[in-house]
Amino acid sequence: MNDRGTPPIHATPDGEAEIAVVLRLPWEDVARLGQDAGRLAAQTQRPVTLDEAVSHRLRSPRAATHAKPPAEQPAAAAMPASASVSSLPSRPPAEQARQAIERINGSA
Repeated sequence: MNDRGTPPIHATPDGEAEIAVVLRLPWEDVARLGQDAGRLAAQTQRPVTLDEAVSHRLRSPRAATHAKPPAEQPAAAAMPASASVSSLPSRPPAEQARQAIERINGSA
């Protein structure tokens, strides 16, 4: 981890904490988060931001398995094909971006 200083942590009125981070993600991961946000919005019957979708994903029991060291994670064969974005074939960045935006907007 690159230690550039400690980011500020804020207490929220609902008793939780908030920390701002910057992540660099492949477009496929952004598209998957958009799909997660869409599913969460359908469940909650209200609009959902990508931030909220990320928070929800981090709190889910499945997220805990990703936090373990690689030796403790389940074998890749045990995971459903849809659980891994990295298995997608490599495409030019512009094509990745276009397809990710289409998936997020629901036009793909």
